[in-house]
Amino acid sequence: MPFPILTALLILPLLAALVTALLPKNNARLIKGWAFVAVAVEFALSVYLLANFVPNTSEMQYVEHYLWIPQIGISYHVGVDGLSFWLVMLTTFLMLIAIPASFSEINDRVKEYFIFFLILEAAMLGVFVALDLFLFYVFWEFSLIPMAFLIGIWGHEKRIYAAIKFVLFTMSGSLLMLVAIIVLYYATGARTFDLLELQKTITPATIQPWLFAAFALAFAIKVPMFPLHTWLPDAHVQAPTAGSIILAGVLLKLGAYGFLRFCLTLFPDASRQFAPVLIVLAIIGIIYGAMVAAVQKDLKSLVAYSSVSHMGFIILGIFVFSQQALSGAILQMVNHGLSTGALFLLVGILYERRHSRLIADFGGLQKVIPIYAFFLLLVMFSSMGLPGLNGFVGEFLILLGAWSANPVYTIFSAVGVILAAIYLLWAYQRAMQGPVTNAKNKQLPDLNSRELALLLALVALIVVIGVAPNLVLDPMQSSITGLLGQSFIAGLVK
Repeated sequence: MPFPILTALLILPLLAALVTALLPKNNARLIKGWAFVAVAVEFALSVYLLANFVPNTSEMQYVEHYLWIPQIGISYHVGVDGLSFWLVMLTTFLMLIAIPASFSEINDRVKEYFIFFLILEAAMLGVFVALDLFLFYVFWEFSLIPMAFLIGIWGHEKRIYAAIKFVLFTMSGSLLMLVAIIVLYYATGARTFDLLELQKTITPATIQPWLFAAFALAFAIKVPMFPLHTWLPDAHVQAPTAGSIILAGVLLKLGAYGFLRFCLTLFPDASRQFAPVLIVLAIIGIIYGAMVAAVQKDLKSLVAYSSVSHMGFIILGIFVFSQQALSGAILQMVNHGLSTGALFLLVGILYERRHSRLIADFGGLQKVIPIYAFFLLLVMFSSMGLPGLNGFVGEFLILLGAWSANPVYTIFSAVGVILAAIYLLWAYQRAMQGPVTNAKNKQLPDLNSRELALLLALVALIVVIGVAPNLVLDPMQSSITGLLGQSFIAGLVK
């Protein structure tokens, strides 16, 4: 029997969390070290996935399928393909960044903090590998709980408000999705929650729009799409640094992945019917997020609103039903995780030194902390889509695919690219360049070895993907071709 690699990926963080609970609470060094070892082993397991992944097939790989509650058709069914493989890799990699990023920031209730983070990793991975709707829903809801605690306990001044808002928004959409899953179970007559089996059935046309709307609402809130985005800036600003890294880098991708994996395949007619509405909302989000980011006074708020804009590109790429755009959307999920995760890490590093994120409190820092300023500028270039870095390839493919569907989509979306350059470079100019006008900024220490190592790892991937994007694009092509090969989408591709 093959090694159950996906089950190992799901169980290891939970076992590590259990071991963490048994460690002495007053030994913070041991707890932090153990948590890092756990996520490092988890990343090593995901590298095993990479080494053995077969790129030229659309079939699910590393599949494990066991009956769980056979009386009602619930099974433990997991697997990965080109649509989910890189998101698993992204999750384990960003956890490897987030855990050490917490070492200097978190000194209170250290044991509980890392327990919640390890549980969160298992839940997020479960969403990406689940091939049973009941199992998917369990992991989907499971991911909500640890993140809410991370924000509510270790966040900043308005952390309770942000955590409650996060829970209320996400749970409201999730409950409707649960109802839709139950309706789908009966409506298809398949009497199963197995995703691959349900994809072989035909959902009645009369209820497809309603079921699509229920699923789409849950996914749109998580993305988040305009106008359901209002929880995101509060959650990002109030979350600890590592919480923001994972929230932007992975949790937002759960919604975009849900659209790909479930909406397009289970509700094909409704996907085609609602695509123009979602595209318009995505384009509004692209422009709105960028415009609001430009007027933010807080660096973390700026990065948070930039996520609204960037995630709009991903939704656009999904719903124009193009090979290029879908490739760009999945690639951009990875790119956004790396670039925005790095931006939140950089903002957190600066906050640790100055206990302020207000742009007006800085100025001239390029002279004081030049290594930090170099990395900030490079990551901002990545976020705005500079050619040669990862962000350019994903956005270009999305815009290219959108043009084939409707040139108007590309014209309006391109405004977001221009605005991104404006708000990022303007923020850099105000914070990093000019004279040092605040005495508190004159003695700031530059990056230490731990911070430098984390940023080097992120920047290395940013550059590699920018220079050789086919390393990421090639393994997903067969799965995308299989998705587009379905009859309802094939007729849309030009």
